[in-house]
Amino acid sequence: MNKLISLLLATLGGTQLCHAAEKAGGDFTTSRTDRAAYEEIVWDKLDKIQQRAASAGRGFVRQTWVISPSLTPDVAGLGPTYNRPSCISCHPHNGRGRPPEIYGEPMRSMLVRLSIPGQDSVGGPRHEPHYGDQLNEFGAPGVPGEGEARIEWVNLSKTLPDGEKVNLRQPKVTFHNLAYGPLDGTALYSLRVASVMYGLGLLEAVPEADILAIADEQRREGRGVAGTANRVWDVTKQRTAPGRFGWKANQPTVRQQIASALLGDMGITTPLFPHPNCPAVQTACLAQKEDSHPELTSETLDKMTLYHYVLAVPARRNVEASDVKNGERLFSEIGCASCHRTSLKTGDFPAFPALAGQLIHPYTDLLVHDMGEGLADGRPDGVANGRQWRTPPLWGMGLLEKINEHTTLLHDGRARNPLEAILWHDGEAQDARIRFENLSKSERESVIHFLNSL
Repeated sequence: MNKLISLLLATLGGTQLCHAAEKAGGDFTTSRTDRAAYEEIVWDKLDKIQQRAASAGRGFVRQTWVISPSLTPDVAGLGPTYNRPSCISCHPHNGRGRPPEIYGEPMRSMLVRLSIPGQDSVGGPRHEPHYGDQLNEFGAPGVPGEGEARIEWVNLSKTLPDGEKVNLRQPKVTFHNLAYGPLDGTALYSLRVASVMYGLGLLEAVPEADILAIADEQRREGRGVAGTANRVWDVTKQRTAPGRFGWKANQPTVRQQIASALLGDMGITTPLFPHPNCPAVQTACLAQKEDSHPELTSETLDKMTLYHYVLAVPARRNVEASDVKNGERLFSEIGCASCHRTSLKTGDFPAFPALAGQLIHPYTDLLVHDMGEGLADGRPDGVANGRQWRTPPLWGMGLLEKINEHTTLLHDGRARNPLEAILWHDGEAQDARIRFENLSKSERESVIHFLNSL
């Protein structure tokens, strides 16, 4: 009977089943390991009104948006140009996107950021004059889609000190069917796959002072690791703030991250970004601006934000297995934990007080680091330069294959597994990568077992 009760609680995502070492998200941890593990809501942190709001937010994330005008205005707003018609098109099961595997395959959960050298009025990237800050493949009726980006994979080979050969790949991008002529001759572009959606509220609740203290600590250690907090424009507060979300930490809050994605990916306006992305040369797009803007209310955006706040983080698994414990020790000893910080603590968080005071294990420092020329996109964003990327959280990555049916990693999905991802580390991570390469094959496998336990 006790086993039956335990199984039932696990199915419901009960956090009480998690040992302290397993509770990656503190009280916001789920024991689920099935395909819905990234979609678990921590209902017991919500009162009845909040439960209804979070449910509505989940509905907005899952729904397919339609082009205005519509008989159902709550789901209208798609376009004039867009990439996908719903959030979960790019974030299936609230998880991670992947790049196309063969040349000509559509980018179903991937996009291309665009800009030209210099900064806009608030320190962000300057939009490419013909296509804005993102290439949108599709358009509403009468509005041309902007064009297509296609990936060709270039194969590389790396030999480790013990003779093991590892095949790597690197994307080569070409643009096709551009509706408004070629990109500006100085244009910068960067591939991005969609990131996971859980645990974001916990990361927003980490105090700014703690993030800056980690950066100071890294400099004092003198190990060649020197992370920087990206500084980006907070639309609500009308000031710069540390970036926390996005591959270059270019968004400061969950709410602004959602609003930015709604506009960039689906063309849906909100009070934070009330104007459609229609560069001056896109006359058909401009003609569509007669729609009522913003299309989503603050209340709708708040509901979507609350839903993200209460998504649980998957618990760690197999923490007592000998190979996992050995891999965890090696992960720290070779220097990976300098950036992929084991533990952070959330502070006061008036926006949703239940997130405050949580000891979490996201394996990130929320800083951007120089990752070397091999991963560089050459595209600055805020104070992050073209070689810098945010340390991605690793929590929940061990369930990626089960939930999203792939194991691709890094900002453009070039790494097909954790081993390839590690071997792409360079710049500030070069010394840690070399130490990893010099481990024995069984030790390297232990590190991978540890990563798969997260």
